[in-house]
Amino acid sequence: MSDLAPAASPTVVASASARRGESRWWVVARTAFPFLVVALAWEVTADLGIFPRKLFPPLEEVAAALVRLTADGVLPHHVLDTLLRLLAGFALAAVAGVAIGFAMGRSRRAEDVFLPLVSIGAPIPGLAYAPLFLLWFGLGNMTAVLLVAFVSAFPIVFNTWTGVKAVKDIWVRSAQAMGADNRRLLHHVILPGALPYVLTGLRLGLAQAWRILVGVEMLAAVPWGLGWMIFGAREFLNTDVMLAGVAVIGAIGLALEKLVFQRLEQYTVVRWGMMS
Repeated sequence: MSDLAPAASPTVVASASARRGESRWWVVARTAFPFLVVALAWEVTADLGIFPRKLFPPLEEVAAALVRLTADGVLPHHVLDTLLRLLAGFALAAVAGVAIGFAMGRSRRAEDVFLPLVSIGAPIPGLAYAPLFLLWFGLGNMTAVLLVAFVSAFPIVFNTWTGVKAVKDIWVRSAQAMGADNRRLLHHVILPGALPYVLTGLRLGLAQAWRILVGVEMLAAVPWGLGWMIFGAREFLNTDVMLAGVAVIGAIGLALEKLVFQRLEQYTVVRWGMMS
């Protein structure tokens, strides 16, 4: 159940650090320190030759592969195709997941219908659904998008449902006592109260979307994509290309967190005083 609780974002952590009097540079250095330790350990391991250099390249070779693929235009093409599939699938999951979660939270009948289905489907690994989707929808982009949407919707549904259930009854009764109809009750009470959980569900759903997309891009025989690039590089033992693809996936995930979720959280629940 820990995945259902709204987690403190980096914005909240940074604000807390600022209140403690810590400088921005110290916060940046403290955040970068674990990455520097991992990079140093990686370089030491590569220099010691514990693994063959072809299988465990130093970071400079990974960086060189990243620059080479970017300059050739290969990496941007893979990134663009993957992002289009990711955003299309995740948008479908967000719309459907939030709608179903709100319906479950507000209607006992919807909860009785959807909760058993979601509880059974969520623990199944996403790749286990891939053969079925390939049989139903064939090879190509549609299968990848629909599978991403299906798998990433589960945490969104769970967290939205939990958030709606977590809205305090006294808030609802007070709004009703002041004459709020169902529309105003939804917009001004239930949605703001459930939003921290919804944002957590969207974060978890995006992580699920990344995991399933990288795997299904190879299974669905799509011509371009980061998953296709990583699996293709494995066949030729191009570990530097594989690691470059993994690094790009991590960088895109971090950018989405900083530019989308963090700003959305800052302009909503943090500004409203619901998270401190």
